[in-house]
Amino acid sequence: MERDEEKGGELVRIDQGKIRAELGELVRGTVEETLNGLLEAEAASLCQANRYERRDERKDTRAGHYTRKLDTQAGQVTLKVPKLRSLPFETAIIRRYQRRESSVEEALIEMYLAGVSVRRVEDITQALWGTRVSPSTVSRLNQKIYERMET
Repeated sequence: MERDEEKGGELVRIDQGKIRAELGELVRGTVEETLNGLLEAEAASLCQANRYERRDERKDTRAGHYTRKLDTQAGQVTLKVPKLRSLPFETAIIRRYQRRESSVEEALIEMYLAGVSVRRVEDITQALWGTRVSPSTVSRLNQKIYERMET
């Protein structure tokens, strides 16, 4: 934000691009924090104890975590998926091997069905979500929709 003195009055200039970028990062960070909190709560529920908590009812202990990326409408987030020592950790939040939120996949399919070329879809995804989607991914998603339509 800049201030200019013109004929005794003040003029305030706002850089809307910068504000959008800051708000976008704030939303992306909030989504990431929320998803990671949900993963932690789910692991605590399975173990029947929070991290580092000693309880007689405890069913398992933590074995660290691994990171994975997930593309969301707010941008790419990094998830810290908990690992447990003996119980399998199958989260209900995201499917195994899922790399994109379902609404992102739906948007890709809609773009293609609207006649947007695969190359253009790549450019649009780069601009919107900061990650480029490969042509094979777009083709695979479209194959799924064609199979559903035939059924």
